[in-house]
This record gives sequence, C-alpha cells and structure tokens, in this order.
Amino acid sequence: MRFRLPVLLAAQLLRAQQPVSAPMSAPPANLARHDSVVVTGTASPAPLEESDRDIEVLPLPPAHRPLFSSWFGALQLDPSLDLRQRAPGGFLADLSIRGAGFGQTLVLVDGVRVNDAQTGHFNLDLPLPLEAIAGLEILRGAGSTLYGSDAIGGVVNVRSRVFETPEVRFSGGLGNFGSDEEHGLASVGGSKWDERLSFARDRSTGFAPDRDYRNLALSSRTGYRWAPGAGHVLLGCSDRPYGADQFYGNYPSWERIKTWFGSIHQDLGTNTEASVAYRRHTDLFVLFRYSPSIYTNRHLLDSWQGTLRRHDKLPWHAVLSYGVEGLNESISSTNLGTRSRTRGSGYVFYDIRALRRFSLSLGVREEIYGSGRRVTSPSASGAAWLSSKVKVRASASSAFRLPSYTDLYYSDPGNKGNPDLKPEKALSFEGGVDAYLRSNFRLAGTVFQRRDKDVIDYVRANTSVPFTATNFDRLNFTGVELSATYEPVPGQRVSAAFSGLHGVNAGGSVLLSKYAFNYPVQSFVADWVGAVGSGVVARTRIGAVGRLGRNPYAVWDASVSYSRGPLRPFLRLTNITSTVYQEIPAVALPSRGVLGGVEYVWSR
Repeated sequence: MRFRLPVLLAAQLLRAQQPVSAPMSAPPANLARHDSVVVTGTASPAPLEESDRDIEVLPLPPAHRPLFSSWFGALQLDPSLDLRQRAPGGFLADLSIRGAGFGQTLVLVDGVRVNDAQTGHFNLDLPLPLEAIAGLEILRGAGSTLYGSDAIGGVVNVRSRVFETPEVRFSGGLGNFGSDEEHGLASVGGSKWDERLSFARDRSTGFAPDRDYRNLALSSRTGYRWAPGAGHVLLGCSDRPYGADQFYGNYPSWERIKTWFGSIHQDLGTNTEASVAYRRHTDLFVLFRYSPSIYTNRHLLDSWQGTLRRHDKLPWHAVLSYGVEGLNESISSTNLGTRSRTRGSGYVFYDIRALRRFSLSLGVREEIYGSGRRVTSPSASGAAWLSSKVKVRASASSAFRLPSYTDLYYSDPGNKGNPDLKPEKALSFEGGVDAYLRSNFRLAGTVFQRRDKDVIDYVRANTSVPFTATNFDRLNFTGVELSATYEPVPGQRVSAAFSGLHGVNAGGSVLLSKYAFNYPVQSFVADWVGAVGSGVVARTRIGAVGRLGRNPYAVWDASVSYSRGPLRPFLRLTNITSTVYQEIPAVALPSRGVLGGVEYVWSR
C-alpha cells in the first residue's frame, strides 16, 4: 500500500490539471524561459530545443532554495538518474545513469571534471553549498567525445550561480534526528566585477547509532569583465565527518572526507576559452569507530587539469569546435600506495544547425594515457523537425572509463583490487522524439541501448572468498524514457517521468556481483513546484523505484516556503509515509523527517 498510495496521488494531481490552449507557431515560450541555452552535450552553447542529444535541465532558482535540503534533491527529479544514498545531508551517494556503474557517471562543475580518481563513491562530494548552485544540466548517454573518461552512462554538469543583484541570504532550521542547519549567501558587484560568498553547515546526531554527520561547505565565486574577455574564479572547500555504520560492510565504521577545489575560467576573445583547475580530496577511514587501531586508512588525492577550447564559425550555420586537455592525478595512501598518472587528449567537433529544421554533429576524441596507450571516442548525432511541434533525434557514440585507484590496488579482508584491469568501453545508441504540443506542454520519449565491454565490478564465486575487481566481458542495457512537462498557469510546473531498463550479462559467466546488478528496472517520478496564493512557494515529489530482484518502494517528499519580505519561514517533510527502504543493500535510510526554519533575505 505504501508503494501504491503516492503513485495514485501523483496520478490524481496530473489529471487535475487542465491544459490551456495556446498557439504553437513559434518556439515554446514558457518552457524555453526555463531551459533557454545549454552548454552540456554540445561543443558550443545551443538552445535546448535545438539539441540532438537527450538533455535535461533542472534549474534551482533562489526562491526555491528553502524547498531543498541539498542538491541531491534536484538529482531525484529525473528517474533516469539512480541516486543511491548512503547518508542524508547531501554529501555521500553513488549516482548511476541508465544502469551504468557509479564510476561511469561524470560530474562537472561549470564544465570542469570533479570525478575522484580514488573511488567513484566520492564523485558527488562537491565543496559547494546549495546556495552556490544555479542548476543542473544532465546529458543522458555516452559523452566521452567531449569530456573523456567516465562519461559512459552520462554527464551531470553543476552550474554555479552567477551574480545577479546585491543580496544577503541567511537561513537556519531545526528538525528531528537532532538535525540543524545554517546556510548563508552574500553577493555584491557592478559592471566590471562581482563577488558571491556562500556557506552551509548541516548537522545531525543520527536517526540510528553511528549515523551522525557534520557537513561544512564554503564557496567563493569572483567574476570579472575586462580585456581580453570575461572570466571567473571559483573556490570551494568542505569538511564532512560522519558515522558510516554498514556503509562498506557489517562494521561500525567512521569516515571523514575533506575537499578543496579551485578553478579559473578565462575567455580569450569571442571564440577561445581556457580553464585551469585543482582539486584535493582527503579520506580518513576507520573500520571500527571506537577501536581505530584495528584498521585505519588515510588517502590524499591531488588532481590538476587544464583545457583550451576554440569555436570557429563556418558557412551554412556550422561551427567547428576543437580543443586540448591535460590531467594529472596522484594519490598517497596507506592502503593504495603512492601512485600517479597523467593523460592528455584532443578533440574536434563539427556542428551544423538550421533553426527548427535540422542539426548534425560529428566528433572524435583521442586520449593518451599511461605509456603511450590511447582510446579513441567518436560520436555522431542528428535531429530533424517533422513540423513546428515535433522533433526526432538520434545518436551513436562510444565512451570509456579508466580504472580507479581503488579498483586497481585496494585490499582488505573482504575486497581486493586488480592491477591488471583493462579500461571499460561502451557503445551507445539512442533515438527519441520531442513534442512541443502547446507553449506550456511538452512530451519526450527516448529508446536506447548501451553495449558495455570489460565492465569493472567486484565479484566472487561464493561467499567464502573476498570480492575481487574483475572485468566483465560484456554487459548490455536496453531502456526507454518517457516524460511530460506541463505549466498549468505561469509560475507552476508539473512533470511526470518514467524510465524502464533491462540488463543482460551477454558474457554468460555466473558470479556474485557487488554493484552491476543493483540497477532500477522501473522508476517513476512525479513532481510539482510553483507559487500558491500570495508569496507561497511549494513543491512535492513522489518517486517509485523497483530494483532488480528487490521489492519496489515509493518515497514522498514535500516542502513549502514563504517568498516575500525579509523573513521567510519554510518547512520540509521527507519520506512522509515513513517507507522502509534501502538504496544500497544493508544501508538503511531515515523514516519521516521534519525540518522547519526561517530565511532572512535582503536584496537591492
């Protein structure tokens, strides 16, 4: 009954909305107002409606900030994204897109990769408060041609919030499980420069023993506009200790992760851009929290990267994009040893677009790593408008992932790495339809298949031996994605989306797998957000998931905030029906959560 009730409520909500007739001779104005121009999945910025890839845009406007406890809440709006949380608070989870492993999803911040070379478990550990994030752009499907390693299942690009107007925001809240939060933002600037500072501090004594956490994040974004072009400097740091009971096995563990991140982006004229970024991540892991001498690991990871990109306009509405990138990742670890690897790559992308007629994109990337080893990643995609309302699109692309340091070298009583692992490779194919039936109503559907080769997973023949990192020969996924987005009135948005997935071990070997076969067979999300009455903003989300070999479950969240005046109270409810569920086997998640507070806002 817990699974059925929220879904029935979502269906009733969608049926209650009556479409409003509107002409469709022009591009869909209401939806375009939200989604406008995207930079993810395209070599150069393009309107979302002109994209020939399956891209989703999830905005996080300032007025909606009190409605979310973390940026993980935005990830949960897309059923193609499987967020497997280990802890609340928005700092530790595994992310899968279209059944890919958590290491096969690439996370970017303003186009700069932040994936962790130690382990994909830390790919979502962003040193950015929610207040610093403007929204997410999600590329479903392979993206290695543009972004290199790890972009097998897809790409999540986190867009930092840019300066709009001088303002100060501060919020504080209290909730059950001994939780409290304090968040703040201050921004100032003019025509030549701007500065935005933000912080977040979240704590909880835990909903269960050894499940407490403390979450601190600080960020600064400095923008400037002068010759040779505009640029910005983004800085962030975070410190997150937490109880990790059952996270990595049947142990009362404890862990503390810290991240430092800095990037500089500079436009060099109108066609060229350059960026440099640095990331440091430390991990202190204690297997038995109150007996650290039994087993303790320390890891320190440093990564440097630099990119140079250029876009040249060609005849017939075409753009030629090309660039080079370099990346160095080094680690010093009590378990993994001292390791380092450097890789470089170059890409070229040809893109031609005729507005609301057709588009064609062809690209290839060559990446060199190790001792002269290389991977070539080509891609091709195209789209055509059958009418002013309907667009069809298709793509074929390849992707790859280099093994993480944990995959290669980790060792404990229950898990063993494998230094002989080969890189993962994949071929992706998809076709889709986008229908802008009215200016406030959009439908989309996509079918896809991904053929993975040399998939890395921890497997074992029986329970008496440890899990060992191994290359699967072949693993194929076939799926379908359906979505509907509707704006019944200005300022309100209703969406419903479904994702179905079928995986086949084409290699035929029968082993006990640790990660690869925990994917959702069916996922459904219904979400509503918008203004209610005078000054009230609210949202509610229902998500239902049926994982392979496990019982389905549904989780219902809701939140409300006042959006006018200097003092703005808010209330957030999570897991309203107290569903008992686990996104990662053996790692329990909280029952009903309640947190209320007040936000102070000053804005010029």
